[in-house]
Amino acid sequence: MGLVIVGLILLFIVTTAPSLWTKYILNKHRKPHPDIPGSGLQFAEHLINKYQLDQVKVEETPEGDHYDPVDKVVRISTANAHSNSLTAITTVAHEIGHALQDRSGYAPLKQRTLLVERAAIMQKFAGIALMATPILIPLTHTPIVGLMTFAAGFIAMGVPVLIHLNTLPVEFDASFKRALPLLEEGDYLNRSDLKHARKILFACAMTYVAASLASLFNLWKWLKALKR
Repeated sequence: MGLVIVGLILLFIVTTAPSLWTKYILNKHRKPHPDIPGSGLQFAEHLINKYQLDQVKVEETPEGDHYDPVDKVVRISTANAHSNSLTAITTVAHEIGHALQDRSGYAPLKQRTLLVERAAIMQKFAGIALMATPILIPLTHTPIVGLMTFAAGFIAMGVPVLIHLNTLPVEFDASFKRALPLLEEGDYLNRSDLKHARKILFACAMTYVAASLASLFNLWKWLKALKR
């Protein structure tokens, strides 16, 4: 019983604590910044012009900040679009980092995009297969049904692991090899703000680390259940 409690505590620390810390860091730096002249949207448009990302557009979205490599759009959340906070500016720099990855043909970004597209199809197959299993088992007594169920379960549990693991190098590269140098070389932030920007970028990256570990844990639980 003691080991179970310890395991649950460790699971919470690994999967939940990074997300809580990320929210804390982002909220801490959401206040308007007196030395930053423009909003998140204006900064995004400035960077697109500066780096001649001619095919890339900027849009405000009620959803989370992200870069769409298919439509070539940097989507900025409403919270960051009209704010000049350090969180908004750093987040925009990160998303522009993805656009720079895309332009340079960064292989891990291409792989992630392709994997996400194929994963959507595979997840649909897995869902149909799992729903069909209770019907097929009484009708057919063949090993094929069991194999189909295993394949569907592995897809449902394994594909998120592959996506999250593939996401890690993409996010770290966008943050620390694109966004941070961009902020430093452009002299957009003073030395003190750059330290906070590093924390923001690292906090966001840790969210993906936690998601990867959570996906691995779910896959491990599923494989362990199959052995019983």
